[in-house]
Amino acid sequence: MKRVNVFCNGKSTDGKVVLVGSSLEQLLREAGRKLALPEPRKLYTAGGGLIDDINLIRDDDVLYVCQAESFVPLLQRGQKRLSFVTCGSSTDTGQKSDTDWITLNVGGHFFTTTRSTLTTKEPSSMLARMFADDDAGLAWHSSVDSSGAFLIDRSPRYFEPILNYLRHGELVLDKDTNPQGVLEEARFFGIVSLVERLEDVVKERQPPDDRAPITRREFVLRLLATPSNCELRCQGINFTGADLSKLDLRYMNFKYAVLRGANLTGANLSYCTFERADLSQAKLDTANLLGVKMLCVNLEHASLQGCNFEDPAGSRANLEGANMKFVNLEGSHMAAINLRVATLKNANLQNCDLRGAVLAGADLMNCDLSGCDLQEANLRGANFQGAAFELMLNPLHMSQTVR
Repeated sequence: MKRVNVFCNGKSTDGKVVLVGSSLEQLLREAGRKLALPEPRKLYTAGGGLIDDINLIRDDDVLYVCQAESFVPLLQRGQKRLSFVTCGSSTDTGQKSDTDWITLNVGGHFFTTTRSTLTTKEPSSMLARMFADDDAGLAWHSSVDSSGAFLIDRSPRYFEPILNYLRHGELVLDKDTNPQGVLEEARFFGIVSLVERLEDVVKERQPPDDRAPITRREFVLRLLATPSNCELRCQGINFTGADLSKLDLRYMNFKYAVLRGANLTGANLSYCTFERADLSQAKLDTANLLGVKMLCVNLEHASLQGCNFEDPAGSRANLEGANMKFVNLEGSHMAAINLRVATLKNANLQNCDLRGAVLAGADLMNCDLSGCDLQEANLRGANFQGAAFELMLNPLHMSQTVR
């Protein structure tokens, strides 16, 4: 007795071996029972030929069982998909339904989804174009493997969150999933709305830039974590625009630090080191600067009104070579301060106490020294071109300057 191999329409797997029997109707009933198909009606050869006579069947023939649908040719490796028909589907060849089930082979991992999932949410994406209706002129036919699954050479780990997003519109990432990897896949597939979300996630998860300005809260936490008998080194740290007002920062090392535009109003900066630091446009009004070391510091356009540089113990504040153009030092106590070769062009030094200060070689062009006390100050070699000396508390002595 002859036997045949029967498969569901359009499939090449999960076939069954059936005895031919004496009639075509008997064969269809047995094939339907074994393949779990209700009321099979037609048999086709692999070439699409309709079997209408039991005598046409040969031993070990491969036949395909259909119901009311048309015959679907098998997909061969590398061929274009002709339809998305599965067992029991009533969809005709070439006519696709939004409920068609599709299997994707992504990097060796299989995903099963519907065509509508891939085409509805992002209709202009690469995935939508791959599975679009041919009539729209957007279809992008992909190669398939031996089981008929579409081959996509991408990472399955990062593809899964994208597929889930297309299913329910929510971005769900496992704790071990790198959002940067998912972002690259979303860009590859052209999922625009997901790209925007992932860019925000990546930005949020990025570690803070070491060059980013430190905040007051971060700095106060560092202060609290540092024992009182240890020096807190702030060398080279970026404090741009930071609010450090009224903090006790004595003896700290701010060498090469960037404090541009920082607020240090009322802070205690006594005996701090600011060598070559950038304090341009900073606000240090009423700050304590006893014995401060500010060699070659940049204080251009900074405000230091009412500051106290005078140390009763005799330690001199050192601002030698400092850039102090347009600085405002009005009313500051600067007795014995070292401003040798400092640049104070257009600076405001009104009513400053500069007794015994060293201003040798300093550039005081257009500087306002009205109401200053320059008793015993060293002004040798200083440039006073355009400087104002109105209402001086003590007259200058010829020995103080050569100009």
